[in-house]
Amino acid sequence: MKLSKSLIGIIVAVVVIGLWATSAYNSMVQEQEKATTAWSNVQSAYQRRADLIPNLVEVVKGYAAHEKETFEGVVAARSKATSINVDPTNMTPEKLKEFQQAQGELGAALGRLIAIQENYPDLKANENFRDLQVQLEGTENRINEARNTFNKTVQDYNISIRKFPKTLLAGMFGFDKMSKFEAEAGAEKAPQVKF
Repeated sequence: MKLSKSLIGIIVAVVVIGLWATSAYNSMVQEQEKATTAWSNVQSAYQRRADLIPNLVEVVKGYAAHEKETFEGVVAARSKATSINVDPTNMTPEKLKEFQQAQGELGAALGRLIAIQENYPDLKANENFRDLQVQLEGTENRINEARNTFNKTVQDYNISIRKFPKTLLAGMFGFDKMSKFEAEAGAEKAPQVKF
């Protein structure tokens, strides 16, 4: 049985169109997956911020409060110790006990301060605040980068499905245009972290 040239031409055309359609469909799936993955990365960056910032703020507040309490304890103990004057004219057992107790409190307060510096040399409130600022900036940069990547991949996907002849297949297989990230109203104002 001999096939006519026109039938062979039709078969070849159908095969070529089928291969092209398969390739086009697969590339649209790939572009769509890139875009949805990019959005997941945006959400991940937001989640990182949601998880990180409150914890960092609490850590800094805790360390700052701890250091503040320690320094205030040293100042108060020093003030108390220096307010008790013991000289030969008032050297009673009660005054000596009061003086020794005040000096002991100052020593204990200084011991806590030294322990903080020895055990946690990096545990200084100003460094914690600087670290918090760095973490906040890094988190915001990650979010911005994830948004930009998302918008770029959505752009690539939208271009892909809107170009002829893929647009014919996109409509047939339900590949719809995706929306890019848009900032919320008021997003131009930086969030404030309050202690």
